[in-house]
Amino acid sequence: MALPPSGTTDEAFLREVDEEYRRSQVIGIWQKYGRVIIAAVIVFLVAVAGFLFWQHQTASTQGARGEQYDAALREIEQNQLDKANPQLATLATSGGNGYAAMAAIVEANLLLQKKDAKGAAAKFAAVAGNSAFAQPYRDYALLRQTATEYDTLKPEVVVSRLQGLAKPDSAWFGSAGEMVATAQIKLGKRAEAGKLLQQIAQGGENVPDTTRQRAVQLASVLGIEVLDQSKEKQAQ
Repeated sequence: MALPPSGTTDEAFLREVDEEYRRSQVIGIWQKYGRVIIAAVIVFLVAVAGFLFWQHQTASTQGARGEQYDAALREIEQNQLDKANPQLATLATSGGNGYAAMAAIVEANLLLQKKDAKGAAAKFAAVAGNSAFAQPYRDYALLRQTATEYDTLKPEVVVSRLQGLAKPDSAWFGSAGEMVATAQIKLGKRAEAGKLLQQIAQGGENVPDTTRQRAVQLASVLGIEVLDQSKEKQAQ
C-alpha cells in the first residue's frame, strides 16, 4: 500500500488543530456575548417590523385621505357644500401632509366664492405660514393670499412678499411677476418694472399666453417696446 506524500499527515493534523481552535474561540465569544447578540438581533427585527408597519399605516392613511379629498371635490361639483365642508375641515387639520394643504386651499377658494375675501386670505396665509407643508403649497398659498389682498396692500408689501417668486426660474413667475411689476410702477420704479415685464413677455412656456400679452401691453404704457415670445415663434 502506497504511503501518503510526506507532510500530508502533519498538514491534516495542523488543519484539525486550527479548526478546533477557531471553534473554541467562537464558543467562547458566544458564551460571553451570546445574550447581547440575541438582544441586538431582536431589537433589529423589531425595528424593521415597526418600520414596515409604519409604511403600511402611512400608505393606508394617505389612501384614505385621498379618497376623502376626492369625495369632497365631487360634492363641491354637485353643489353639496354641506357635505363637502366637514370633510375639508377634517382634512385641513390632519397634519402637514399634502391633502391637508390642498383641503385648506379649497376652503379658501370656497370662501372667495362667497365674497369672504378676509376669511379666504386668512386661510391662504395659514397654509403659506405652515412650515410643515411642502414649499410648492406654501408658495401657491402666498401668491393667492397676495392676489386676494392686493387692493388693500401697500405696493412695497407686495414686492416684499413676492420677490422670491417673481423670478424666471419660479413656477409662479408669470402671476407673481405681474403683481410685482404693477407694484413697482406704483412705487415709481418704472425701469425695474419694465425689465420685469420684458422677462415675463419672454418667459416661454412657463408663462401663460394671456399673461405675456398683458406684460407687453403694460410695458407699452411705460413706453417700453417688448415682443411677446409667442409672436416671435409664429413669425419664425
